[in-house]
Amino acid sequence: MSLSVSPFVRSSRLERALTAESLELVCRLITSPEELELHLGIRHAVFVREQAIFADTDRDAHDVDGATIHILGTYGGVAAGAVRLYPLDPRARTWQGDRLAVLPAFRAHSLGKPLVRLAVRTAAQRGAHMMRAHIQLTNVRFFQRLGWTAVGEPELYCGLPHQGMEIDVRAQA
Repeated sequence: MSLSVSPFVRSSRLERALTAESLELVCRLITSPEELELHLGIRHAVFVREQAIFADTDRDAHDVDGATIHILGTYGGVAAGAVRLYPLDPRARTWQGDRLAVLPAFRAHSLGKPLVRLAVRTAAQRGAHMMRAHIQLTNVRFFQRLGWTAVGEPELYCGLPHQGMEIDVRAQA
């Protein structure tokens, strides 16, 4: 059973998380189907409804691949953010991080930082040397502050300009 409260159903815990100035931020690997649905729901709310990057769904083959790791971030016990990661090339020890999403109501609570840090640490623990990502241009500075480096020129990814970025996860772990 999931320990996280859904951000999509009104409850006293949700109301408390939306109005509190400082509650506990927790990021963890998903351990249940219920948490995975919360993770996917957050991504849908951000990438389909809010940003309209995808028409119907942002789900793809990586979401059902057993090598993909899904991470859920909570604020005051309410599911508020998500990120996923997966190996690109096990021999080269390179992993991809993507679909970082934090619900608008929780963005002021700095949940993105621990989500990214846990993804990097998790990749390192699984033998990665390098992690890559396609970052929306408005978020490049955020990733640079976390130790990521821009690679090449911005390119279209999912129809929007994104900057390729990477990080040596061994140095960050």
